Amino acid sequence: MLDKLAGIEKRFAEIERELTEVGDDYKRAAELAKERSDLEPIVQKAEAYRRVLQQIDEAHQLLEEGDDPELKALAKDELDSLEPQKEQLEGEIKRLLLPKDPRDERNVIMEIRAGTGGEEAALFAADLFRMYTRYAERKGWKVEVLSANETGLGGFKEITFLIKGQGAYSRLKYEAGVHRVQRVPTTESQGRIHTSTATVAVLAEVDDVEIEIPDKDIKIDVYKSAGAGGQNVQKNATAVRITHLPTGIVVACQDERSQLQNKMRAMSILKARLYEIEEAKRRAEVDQARRSQVGTGERSEKIRTYNFPQSRVTDHRINKSVYNLPAVLDGELDEFIDELATREEAERLAALESA
Repeated sequence: MLDKLAGIEKRFAEIERELTEVGDDYKRAAELAKERSDLEPIVQKAEAYRRVLQQIDEAHQLLEEGDDPELKALAKDELDSLEPQKEQLEGEIKRLLLPKDPRDERNVIMEIRAGTGGEEAALFAADLFRMYTRYAERKGWKVEVLSANETGLGGFKEITFLIKGQGAYSRLKYEAGVHRVQRVPTTESQGRIHTSTATVAVLAEVDDVEIEIPDKDIKIDVYKSAGAGGQNVQKNATAVRITHLPTGIVVACQDERSQLQNKMRAMSILKARLYEIEEAKRRAEVDQARRSQVGTGERSEKIRTYNFPQSRVTDHRINKSVYNLPAVLDGELDEFIDELATREEAERLAALESA
């Protein structure tokens, strides 16, 4: 670990020097400043770690070579306090050295689709949308609806929305998967509990420079937006449907006022989906041994159950239940997300140590 830290400290010194010589190249200065801010916490911990190691060596030397019993006793007491500091710093450094997901700081495109359960599944999809909206509000993030297919009772067959905020993906990536609800539907006259599902997809927003889509690979259709009737019906063809021919992915947007805005929204969603596919392939190749459910986002997983009769929410990946369903649906998700993040970090640390 000391060799790795030495390399990081060397690079940090190089960045410090380059920043004094960069001149008017603002783009390069911003890149260097970002790299410096990423490395600075590691360098600070490395300095503290080296100080503790030096103090431990001095205490050992005093124990081995000293003649004064009182000084030896002091050295032993010092060692007793320094060893836990050393272990703590080693753990903190290992966590800082874990490779970061470059998407963690990005905005998020979330897609919620009603699954099994008909109208009740659509109503549950609307509940989940409100839950994530409330969570975003608690974090100070902004929510923009990109596309929605509503039902007559206020549910969503599907809804796609953007959450803007620093670190949004790092928190919400754990929400990907199948969510299950158990409750008596409003449409049920005999009071029987039904089980319905909705699927949540979480995509990191992608910069245009990161993924290029050739024109020959897409088919674009325009049509009139569907409305509730009367004045809400669009007279002009502003809705856009983009089909990615190589993969068959279809993205439709109709909520913006102009065809150009809907096209830009649809392309943004398509790029995020294609980027996620490529990332999934890369992760599978690099880390085939890791098959944990935490954060994989596979749609076949039932990641969480919302049981209304018991006011219980259970996350099946970490076997954790919270008996305050109204609070969870009002956006109190950090209790689950914190533990999921901790579990993932522990697994990555174990993989790093066994490598």
